[in-house]
Amino acid sequence: MNEIILPDFLKEGDTVAIVSPCSKVNRAYILGAKSILKSWGLKVIIGRHAYSSSGTFAGGVGVRLEDLQNVMDCERVKAILCSRGGYGAIHLIENINFTEFSKHPKWLIGFSDITALHYLFQKKGYASLHSLMARHLALEDKYNPSTLYLKDMLFGNIPTYQCETHPLNTYGDAKGILRGGNLAVAYGLKGTPYDIPAKGTILFIEDVGERPHAIERMLYNLKLSGVLKRISGLIIGQFTEYTEDYSLGKALYPAIADLLKEYHYPICFNFPVGHVTKNYPLIEGAPVEFHVGRMTVELKFNIDPQPKE
Repeated sequence: MNEIILPDFLKEGDTVAIVSPCSKVNRAYILGAKSILKSWGLKVIIGRHAYSSSGTFAGGVGVRLEDLQNVMDCERVKAILCSRGGYGAIHLIENINFTEFSKHPKWLIGFSDITALHYLFQKKGYASLHSLMARHLALEDKYNPSTLYLKDMLFGNIPTYQCETHPLNTYGDAKGILRGGNLAVAYGLKGTPYDIPAKGTILFIEDVGERPHAIERMLYNLKLSGVLKRISGLIIGQFTEYTEDYSLGKALYPAIADLLKEYHYPICFNFPVGHVTKNYPLIEGAPVEFHVGRMTVELKFNIDPQPKE
């Protein structure tokens, strides 16, 4: 994979588009996110079909693809905020065209099912932003740290994250390219042209609503396929909305730690990323320094922190 291209950071007066490439969404969430973005000094446009509905999806495949392609092609749009995840991004990735996008790259913002689009963007050579979406901007307090970090990142003020240690952590230091997202979505892309490379990757994973044995099965796929052997570091995020059924003979995190005990790169547990209020934005494709110590965990982005002129 060639060196990743970072889109320009935003400045006041730039335009952000909100689209719904996956599941249908409450109109109030999009309007709430629009209000927050406007308070940041940004202009906001909403995809023509952003409020559409077809079964559980935000419209049929054609209209979801049309909205996403239109804002990717639009020169004045500087960032694309997905309204929510759910399911549906996989329908689009084979047919997205990057011809116009390559002339004026922009930030794709989202997480969960949007992981499929993040993998596509990295495959094409562009960084993107794993972050809370329109629904979360509307529902969470505007002073939520994750919301403020998103604003900072979009305007080129790149934070260095520090979080508490965890007793299951593996200490160490590593440099690499930050890649990852929702474990189940990533698992679904294994063996396809959209899978991310393992070598040199600082991998982060999270998930929601998956039973412990299903999470372990997906991690065994990463182990048996050699992914866990080749990565440079591992960030275990938040696994939520599941029942701790002890089907693995122990709680989920200790079971994951057992699976990982043969690896000696830095590993941290309980990092603030996932389907939670504390969902720190992460730049997919960015070079990072990753430190896991006895007193703290630190993730530093090695990119130019200055916004565009």
